[in-house]
Amino acid sequence: MNSPQKRRIASVGILVSLCGLLLLVSRDTIGAERQFKRKECLDCHTAFSKKYNGMKNVHSIVKEGKCEECHLRHGIVPKLLLKSEGDQVCLKCHAKEKIGLSKGKIHSAFQKGGCTICHNPHASAADHLLKEEGSALCYRCHEKGIYESKVVHQVVMKEGCRRCHSAHGADEKNLLVKPDPALCLACHQGNTPTFRKGHGGYPVEKASCSTCHNPHTSIQPKLLKASLHVPVREGGCDSCHQPPSSGKPFDVTLKKADLCWQCHEIGKLKDGDREHAPFRSGECLSCHNPHASGYGKLLAAGGNKLCTACHAEKGAKVAFPHRAVSEGRGCLDCHKPHAGKERKLLTRKEEELCFACHADTKELRKKKNVHVPFAENECGSCHDPHGSNLKGQIKTRMDTLCFSCHAESEKKFSVNYGHKPVEKGLCVACHAPHGTDERKLLKKDGPDLCIQCHGKMMGKPSGGTDHEPFASGMCLECHESHGSNQAGMIRSKQGILCFTCHKELKKGMEKGISKHVSAVQGECTKCHNPHKSNLRRLLLANSPEICFSCHKEIRARMTAEKVHQPAARDCLRCHQPHYSGEAALIAQPIQALCGTCHDYKDKSFQKAHLYIEAPAMDCRNCHNPHSSKDPKYFKDTIHPPFAGRSCEDCHVVEKR
Repeated sequence: MNSPQKRRIASVGILVSLCGLLLLVSRDTIGAERQFKRKECLDCHTAFSKKYNGMKNVHSIVKEGKCEECHLRHGIVPKLLLKSEGDQVCLKCHAKEKIGLSKGKIHSAFQKGGCTICHNPHASAADHLLKEEGSALCYRCHEKGIYESKVVHQVVMKEGCRRCHSAHGADEKNLLVKPDPALCLACHQGNTPTFRKGHGGYPVEKASCSTCHNPHTSIQPKLLKASLHVPVREGGCDSCHQPPSSGKPFDVTLKKADLCWQCHEIGKLKDGDREHAPFRSGECLSCHNPHASGYGKLLAAGGNKLCTACHAEKGAKVAFPHRAVSEGRGCLDCHKPHAGKERKLLTRKEEELCFACHADTKELRKKKNVHVPFAENECGSCHDPHGSNLKGQIKTRMDTLCFSCHAESEKKFSVNYGHKPVEKGLCVACHAPHGTDERKLLKKDGPDLCIQCHGKMMGKPSGGTDHEPFASGMCLECHESHGSNQAGMIRSKQGILCFTCHKELKKGMEKGISKHVSAVQGECTKCHNPHKSNLRRLLLANSPEICFSCHKEIRARMTAEKVHQPAARDCLRCHQPHYSGEAALIAQPIQALCGTCHDYKDKSFQKAHLYIEAPAMDCRNCHNPHSSKDPKYFKDTIHPPFAGRSCEDCHVVEKR
């Protein structure tokens, strides 16, 4: 090998080595680029970072980027995934004991929705990550007008709710940070002359301030409650209590109502001999506060809440509340609070009270037929005056209510085929509950009542025929109004029912030799529509289709074989529909029947039948009257000589 060749080979080797080295370096570089690098949450959640990280107060976990202390990583799936359910994620760091959630009384906001009702879990412009500053946050749930009216407690305006209330939990009711009056005395010094004079010298620092004062706001000066007992307003506490200098200054001078009767004349309160139980026993404080109240007439609670404190069942939420209860003065619109002349302390007689609002219903008493309870002013026998879960404020399911008086009907209506309104307990679908001009309190008379539900079925057919009772609107000639043990709610079995009008048919059935099975079994509606039909005689279909609905085997043969033309046209060409004096329901003796089409004197007929006289023959012995595979309609199984038309093998065939 010469030198130039050696040099060329060496150059190629060097070039290959350099390419291999370059490829190796490139592969390492590509591998390094393909390695996965962990992304932090804020690399994607840039809008979150922009919104929260610039706020005044940022949750320390958010500030330190420790999102996974609370959240699970979710990749590209846009879903909030917390490590724990609800508030448990917060309580991992904020122990219940430290934030007051182990106390006896817990803030209802926490119980209903948890921490995030008040706090933003990431950041906030307000302290403690609250969603709003001060009382504004509280007013999200608590109506502001209730806490800020004419005269507002200054501490509410200046320091907000948390001056007196704990945000999470407390041992005191209403989440107070201290018990009343200790909480009030932290600001209002009870031992000053001004304080003493303002309370008539009584040691009220030992009593509850909220007995007379509203701690938030009032229309009265000094935050006194809206309704004040006259002695309280005039500073005459000793009108009821022992003097402030006595050993027991808060004891009253008389017991129960005897104390009240000193000022309140019992005669003005007692408008009748029927007395409210607390009034009768002198328990005035069951309903009234003795000093002050936020409700009129010193009532212990507002509206119906006072009454339902004892009559809890009347305060139950119902689907159909009585507007007299839910609106206006509530219970006091119908009842007297102390005593009255009417039962149940009604302000007027029951009918006068009801008709004061329901004047249109009162007009129904002028109708010809009036429901007895309504006529006798016993509205409460059917209706619950306070409300009900049933339409019309009825006391119980309608049929149960009606059966409470009409007991005999409950057994009578327990049948196999009930009228739908009866089954559903909707008596008022047909009957007027108060009054009507129609008999039996029906809303309408005759077919006008039935057409309300059965309007489509009761429409007039285009041509055809109507059943006479149906056309005349005499539905109850055939049907029971409430129910029956017969299908279709008919009054008796079909056969018996139909024969009450179709008497001639009944007589014929009794004398007939052969009878249609459906007619014998009283199944008239297998062939006839009991109401109306577009066809004559109320038939469900024309012949022969109606016959084929039962005689399926004949139809099958007629489909596959040569058909006797009378059978193809109309079964009634040969048969009677109900009964016959002949076998197989044929309309007349077989010879006469076949003779209506076949001329027995025809020479070809006589020859084919060996000149045997027609009266001596029964066509059906040889022929199938409906269809056959044979062109002459011979039966399937025949005597071989006969099949070969060799009658002379057995018979003398010449004419005699």
